[in-house]
Amino acid sequence: MNVERKIRAAVVDDEELARQVLCEYLAAHADIEVISECANGFEAVKAIAEKKPDLVFLDIQMPKLDGFEVLELLGPGTEVVFVTAYDNYAIRAFEVHAVDYLLKPVGAERFEAALERARERLSGKLPHQALPAAELAAAARPPSQYVERIPVRDGTRVFIIPISKLDYAEAQDDYVALVSEGKKHLKQQTISSLEAGLDPSRFMRIHRSYIVNVERVARLEPYGKDSHIAVLTNGAQLPVSKSGYARLRAFLDR
Repeated sequence: MNVERKIRAAVVDDEELARQVLCEYLAAHADIEVISECANGFEAVKAIAEKKPDLVFLDIQMPKLDGFEVLELLGPGTEVVFVTAYDNYAIRAFEVHAVDYLLKPVGAERFEAALERARERLSGKLPHQALPAAELAAAARPPSQYVERIPVRDGTRVFIIPISKLDYAEAQDDYVALVSEGKKHLKQQTISSLEAGLDPSRFMRIHRSYIVNVERVARLEPYGKDSHIAVLTNGAQLPVSKSGYARLRAFLDR
């Protein structure tokens, strides 16, 4: 990074006092420019997409769209320092993946250490996060906690897909196509990490490229020799692998 260029930062927290504290800390550094303050996750996604800050201080506990969901929607090239009131599973996951964090109330000394680490990341002295944001968010979730909704970004707009309205997901290279209410939404995430976040009693991997909402399966039909398709209630036809067929057949026969 050019040393003459200021680091452009965004502060995201639903508590005004928390934003003020972080902004006061940042104001003491001539090489930092706060370009956006956001009071919720929707504002954050829009601001980050439009203004493309180098560094985001991101609160985890927020209404409407929390820090995990914002994280899932961030594009590449943005470094994140997480801010949280809870020293729990999230902290361990972020440490494993070399993402820094601050515990509330944020002390000046710990803030300075996080900011210095961010400078090193941005200057290339520390490696950038290798995992896509959605993969990191999935890794941070406890195994017993399944997602109830999936946030998807389209430009600066955010769509929320309730799990109950997800018909199926299809792998497309580094993306998944999420099909809900007749519409397809693309999200940068692997199908395996998506599968890990879904309740296995409601969703099943029926093929290497497909996860289906089992409530949407109307019937199974043969398709050629030794292969089958799942016909959904909306008429969609999805390929079913041999192992997927055995699992799905056992579920439907219960």
